[in-house]
Amino acid sequence: MRQDLREKIVSVCTKKILAKGDSVGVSFYAFFANKNDDPERLMEAATWWIQTHKLDHFEKATKIRLMAESGL
Repeated sequence: MRQDLREKIVSVCTKKILAKGDSVGVSFYAFFANKNDDPERLMEAATWWIQTHKLDHFEKATKIRLMAESGL
């Protein structure tokens, strides 16, 4: 996964955790605007989320942030 997407994931997860607590969940759609303005990046996130790690639609933001920070 490219570094800018990894940084975006960490940033969004951190903001959600600070706003709603450690139990807040996210989906990979949380890292994008409501319009499809970067389909390549969206597919990269979806591939990482669904194919590579076989994650559920919603996962805890703390888990996703840790995965992105550790380079998984």
